[in-house]
Amino acid sequence: MVTVISFVIAIALLVAVHEWGHFAMARVCGVKVLRFSVGFGTPLWRWISPQSGTEFVLGAWPLGGYVKMLDEREGPVDASERHRAFNTQTLSRRALIVLAGPLANLVFAVFLYSIVNWIGVQQAQAVLSKPLEGSIAAQAGIVGGEHVFRAGFEGDDLDAVASFDDFRWWLTRGALAHRNLQVEYANDPSHDRKTVTLALSGVDSRIADAQLFRNIGIIGPYSEPRIEEVLPDGAAKMAGVQAGDLVLRIDAIPVLDAGDLRERIRASGVSGVAAAQQWQVLRGQTRLVLHVTPKAEAYDGHMVGRVGAMIGAPPASTTVQFGLVAGVHRALLRTGEVSVLTLRMMGQMLIGQASVKNLSGPITIADYAGKSAALGVTQFLVFLALISISLGVLNLLPLPVLDGGHLMYYLWESVTGRPLSEVSMEWLQRVGLGILLVMMCVAMFNDVTRLLG
Repeated sequence: MVTVISFVIAIALLVAVHEWGHFAMARVCGVKVLRFSVGFGTPLWRWISPQSGTEFVLGAWPLGGYVKMLDEREGPVDASERHRAFNTQTLSRRALIVLAGPLANLVFAVFLYSIVNWIGVQQAQAVLSKPLEGSIAAQAGIVGGEHVFRAGFEGDDLDAVASFDDFRWWLTRGALAHRNLQVEYANDPSHDRKTVTLALSGVDSRIADAQLFRNIGIIGPYSEPRIEEVLPDGAAKMAGVQAGDLVLRIDAIPVLDAGDLRERIRASGVSGVAAAQQWQVLRGQTRLVLHVTPKAEAYDGHMVGRVGAMIGAPPASTTVQFGLVAGVHRALLRTGEVSVLTLRMMGQMLIGQASVKNLSGPITIADYAGKSAALGVTQFLVFLALISISLGVLNLLPLPVLDGGHLMYYLWESVTGRPLSEVSMEWLQRVGLGILLVMMCVAMFNDVTRLLG
């Protein structure tokens, strides 16, 4: 229920913001707005403004919306109001009205990010876990436990890293843009700082998922190899492992962190028959030796070892918060970065450099809406900001059924001095609708695949 409610609130709000952009600019340009609707279907609420005559409607299905303006192409217009019709406006005014919708979504994202920055959010400290063997991070000399202070793309100045989430964003941008990342770190906050370069220019970034970070080698922040919960009937329970145990060694080899412990348990079942392991654990002040035999299980097409335990203490956290001006500045930067990254990803999908599996539809959006809402207000606001940016950028694409398509018509009109013919416009509308339907089908297919996987 939380997922459904969160999804409906998110979509209705973002659609309202988008349509309000068109509505507000139309009013500024002197165009009469006949109806402002959020949602389709049977009206749940209706109100007519006595001043402007605009009808405001809330539909039963909040998966879209529209602003209906006075327009001679859609019906007869009284001569006294012809100057208020959309089609009689100058080219620049029509373009501004169309452009205002996507821009409203981008401005709304800046507003949401600013609120999050002002409120502050608890995030994991930028302390790295042990990288996976053979990964880019491991090849660069990262061993785990490094405190990251600054990062920047090769050839650029380094910027402060506020948290592990901040550093993960640097990794994401670097991988998708194929740019190497310079990282300034210290093995301990009191030690001298060093700089290392992560070769992200060669990473396979066609699918931006968990596998991308496994290739880089940095999956999560540092977390103690502590047992948080022992599940009944699991290998850990049978071996006498208890919640709170700190795993120091496996087969006399030191365990560096929770990620290292998980990987070594997983690796024990690769052959299909998990080998017994000798664990040295710290329980309170007492060191114990326990013999644990993981169970080999199939997972994602591979055999892995399982012990039936929740592993990893919560990572050390820090409060990331910014002042009034700094919060807005950072929000502007993040909105710009996400917008550029979204456009780049779409472009890469178009030329085959990125997989269409990156497309997500309503099922995935609803899932993330519920998960973010469950994590708290700030996480839900961040989710809203991301979707608002996606909505704004998507509508700027030069597809005839989108705002970007209308801007494309106006560009043609500005160059040729005459509007596009009705026949050409109708043909392009059909092509654009077909492309959009294909994208929606692919996104829905990806959603169902993720759901069933």
